[in-house]
Amino acid sequence: MIVAERKSIEEIVEQLAGVRSVLVLGCNECVTVCEAGGKKEVGLLASALRMVFLQQGREVNVGERTIERQCDTEYLEEVRDMMDSFEAVVSLACGVGIQFTAERYPSKPVYPGVNTCFMGAALERGVWAERCQGCGSCILAVTGAVCPITRCAKRLLNGPCGGSTSGKCEISKDVECAWQLIIDRLKALGRLEEYERLSPIKDWSTDRAGGPRKIIREDLRS
Repeated sequence: MIVAERKSIEEIVEQLAGVRSVLVLGCNECVTVCEAGGKKEVGLLASALRMVFLQQGREVNVGERTIERQCDTEYLEEVRDMMDSFEAVVSLACGVGIQFTAERYPSKPVYPGVNTCFMGAALERGVWAERCQGCGSCILAVTGAVCPITRCAKRLLNGPCGGSTSGKCEISKDVECAWQLIIDRLKALGRLEEYERLSPIKDWSTDRAGGPRKIIREDLRS
């Protein structure tokens, strides 16, 4: 899932300087799971904004709404009738949802209420860790389902660097060496001989190096 964290109330309020009405718009997908932008978080942020505006002596109408997905035009249409009542939107969706909402409603300023951090998974309640960078050319089949692009600080493809010590990355003793994890995983699967195979030079054109990416499925297009 896409993991995000809420921006500080100070930053959000600064974005809304001069605004007299704002819609706090949440998303029921990833940001709900990571507790950054779902219905509960929309309510908390809206309440906090009202309190700050009251303290500032500002009369600002703060609305609340959460839709299923902000990265889908079908669901964004559900708030079209509300848009006329607000000068601006604070979106608690990921960066994709924020941009999509702005594209759908070009006359409305749409401000981010969260920082989109990475694609990751929950390790425990309140702890999320990055697991994928969406490089567009997945090699998990040959690395024991451990991603060196994401989990190795140097994105190495053919084994650990000289800074790895006792299974830990040189950047921090709290960070596991990705290649130690790969070796341990391959060993557990009885596939350690695969570690000896050299990986070819990675085609980074499928990553951000190739510019903004798009996937087209002709079989799904109407």
